[in-house]
This record gives sequence, structure tokens and C-alpha cells, in this order.
Amino acid sequence: MVQISTSILSIKDNFIDNIKKLDNTSTDYIHLDIMDGNFVPNKSFSYEEMLEVKKNTTKKLDVHLMVSNPKGYINSYKNLNPEYITIHYEIEDYLKYIDLIKSLNIKVGISIKPNTNVEEIFDILDKIDLVLIMSVEPGLGGQKFIESSIAKIKKLRKYIDENNLVVQIEVDGGINDNTSKLCINAGCNILVSGSYITNNEFYEEQIKKLRK
Repeated sequence: MVQISTSILSIKDNFIDNIKKLDNTSTDYIHLDIMDGNFVPNKSFSYEEMLEVKKNTTKKLDVHLMVSNPKGYINSYKNLNPEYITIHYEIEDYLKYIDLIKSLNIKVGISIKPNTNVEEIFDILDKIDLVLIMSVEPGLGGQKFIESSIAKIKKLRKYIDENNLVVQIEVDGGINDNTSKLCINAGCNILVSGSYITNNEFYEEQIKKLRK
């Protein structure tokens, strides 16, 4: 069954109460979108805010660093004991950050923007645990799903299977009960969804719709 990683980026009001509410759902992960205002134009949560999230959930954390220089972020967010820390392929020296994350015994993800060809990361798949395909431009919630993402998922699934690799395929951006089916059928393992879940009063019902 596909796993769900719920992004909390769209939660604006009663933040901690809604984290606790999310903790009572069947979501597999809480997805933390961390932005520096440089790699992407927006800034997001502070580390102190994410410490509060950690204190109020039993869910595993899935950290997505949309930052140009992730070293300091990695050294901070390791303390939250996340399941994954994902960095972007498009930053400088991404290989050394892969090694840094692995040295901390945390699973490593590589994310690619919509304009990055998925074939560019094939030669590093044996070094990582997860590929995060951005199906919108990173940095802003509520965008429309980019249809060409499906072809990327299919190519990646084919390569992973043919080479007997153990790499999760995660998709983030514009995920709803329609686009989720397209992604699952193309071969993804983890769906990241934010506003579709958290802008609705009934979190669990929305999560169940995504899994179908």
C-alpha cells in the first residue's frame, strides 16, 4: 500500500492542535518543508517551530530541505531523529551532503525540480534511499500538478526495478484523490500531500481517499 507523508505547510491556524489531530490519523509521515528564501523564494518554519512539532507527534518525520547550503540544517534536524532528510540535486556539492546524512544513520533523499531530467540522477541511485519528484515548482503549497511528472515516475520505476535497487519514489505537489491514482499506477511508493488533507476538517477521510 502506498504511504502518505502529510505536509503541514498549509496549516495556518491552531498549529499545534492540528499537529495533534494529524497524529491521530493513519498518515505514515509528517513532511517538513524547510526553505531558506534563497534556493526557493519563500521561507518556512523555524527549527524551534519544528521542535514543537516533534514534541506533539509520534509520527516519523520526513524532512525536505529546499535550501542552497544544507550543512547547518542537517546538523540541526538530525536532532529530531527523522526517517529521511532530502536535499536537492540542483545544489552545489550535493554528493558531500549525501555522505554527511548517511554518516548520521539517517536515510537520504534526493529531490529533483520539474525541469530536471530524471535520468540525471540514475548514477547516484545506489547511494540514496529515496527520490522525491517535485510535481510542482518547490516552495509554495496549493499548486497544480505537472502532468509530465508521471513520465518521470515511470522511467524511475523501470530503472529501479531493472537494477534491483531499493529506492523509494516519493511525489510532492498537487496531490489529490485524482493525481494520487496516476502516481500510484506509475509506480510511486510515497505521496506527499498538504492542502488536500489539512484544508479539510476530516483529515483521515482525505488520507483514505489518497490510498485508494
